Amino acid sequence: MQAVSPTATGVAFLARPGRPAVVARTLAELAGPTRGVVELPVRLMWNTERAFDLGDPDQLLWMYENVLRETTRAEDLRVLINGRTLRRVWRLLNLPRGVRLAWESRHRGLRAA
Repeated sequence: MQAVSPTATGVAFLARPGRPAVVARTLAELAGPTRGVVELPVRLMWNTERAFDLGDPDQLLWMYENVLRETTRAEDLRVLINGRTLRRVWRLLNLPRGVRLAWESRHRGLRAA
């Protein structure tokens, strides 16, 4: 899986100052888990409490927000985020404006989700 590069779209949406948001080319590529407990790597979550129970809606949202905001690797998206789940919870996610715009400009269906 490859991420959409800022140069491919002509616009760089930032996850934070100096860091472009990483966006999957298709939602179908996002094959992350839909149940169980997921532990994020330190590079995505610096807190000592990095385990998220996907059965808890609040923990699922918190995990997705962290991955979408912090990742610099398309592989993280493929392994940790599930495309169907992302579409279902999209409007509930608290994301930086640049991350939301990057994803919605690539995946227009998320705007209507």
